[in-house]
Amino acid sequence: QVPLTQSGGGSVQAGKSLTLYCAVPGRIFDVVAAGWFRQVPGKQREMVAHITTDGLTSYDDSVKGRFTISKNSAGTSVYLQMDSLKPEDTAVYYCNADPTSAGVPGRYWGQGSPVTVIS
Repeated sequence: QVPLTQSGGGSVQAGKSLTLYCAVPGRIFDVVAAGWFRQVPGKQREMVAHITTDGLTSYDDSVKGRFTISKNSAGTSVYLQMDSLKPEDTAVYYCNADPTSAGVPGRYWGQGSPVTVIS
């Protein structure tokens, strides 16, 4: 088991920013990629941001230019900076360890962080 502990999220007005945090008990993100997924009721969980062990990033078109995924130098935390938030960004966001760049999730998930964007 790899525990991923999330923090951050909450409710915010459209156009504002939020940051999500994901911590692991070791330098896991030095050896596997990380991703942030989101899910709304009735829909599948989808990946919105991905970062490789080398720090290369990729984004879903819906968040490109507004969201930034990063990690710390120790490989123990991954972040999702969300700017210019829109009501359609409202979802539960999940951190995932070792997803593929195509969006196939790895085995381990964070507990989820609800994000609500109010118009």
